[in-house]
Amino acid sequence: MSQAARITELDCLRGIAILLMILFHIVFDLAYFYNWSLDYLNGFWYYQGKTAAILFMLVSGISNTLSRQPIRRGLTVFGTGMLITLVTYFYNPTMYIRFGILHLLGFSMFTAPWLAKQSALLLTLAGTTLLITSHWIASLTATTTWLLPLGITPTGFASLDYYPLLPWLGVVLYGMAAGKLLYPARQPLWPSAVTCVPIRTLSWLGRQSLLIYLVHQPIILAVLSFLFIYL
Repeated sequence: MSQAARITELDCLRGIAILLMILFHIVFDLAYFYNWSLDYLNGFWYYQGKTAAILFMLVSGISNTLSRQPIRRGLTVFGTGMLITLVTYFYNPTMYIRFGILHLLGFSMFTAPWLAKQSALLLTLAGTTLLITSHWIASLTATTTWLLPLGITPTGFASLDYYPLLPWLGVVLYGMAAGKLLYPARQPLWPSAVTCVPIRTLSWLGRQSLLIYLVHQPIILAVLSFLFIYL
């Protein structure tokens, strides 16, 4: 969406997702780098992190039905994902990010001009098909990494962030179906008078979500390093 056409409630939902993501990555960093007894692979923290990711996907799907320039936005998001791939490869070549959430969202934006023309019912059915099919796909293994975007992994595969098209594109399609139903006239659901401080803060975070995603981990690690060294 263009700046003039932004919908406040969607920016607020992105802002909530950003806060949830930052909290999850603080937990991850404390467990991974400082050996705190925090289980981010199971239980509460696992689902808290997945909630952030799913919220990003749903809001991105809604935005795919509203954006007038999804391809350009997709290039930015997917390109940022490839930058993270490069950085994480040099940081940890055994677990670097090859198809993380930014790759997923960027790819979905590339398909938006066609998918946004489909009905909410068809998008829902397609999303459900991807979710169901993913259970079978996850049981397959490959000898190559070229099938990673589809959810087919080689034995022993590990990654710091992995959101393949199956099943996660299905969640984006649910978001697109919601966008078709909730925003047929591209008008906000919230009245424009809703401008309290928490809403403005969340909306600002949502508008800066890509930049925050790019810089938040180095900032978290720097702050934790300072705290553990000097406090």
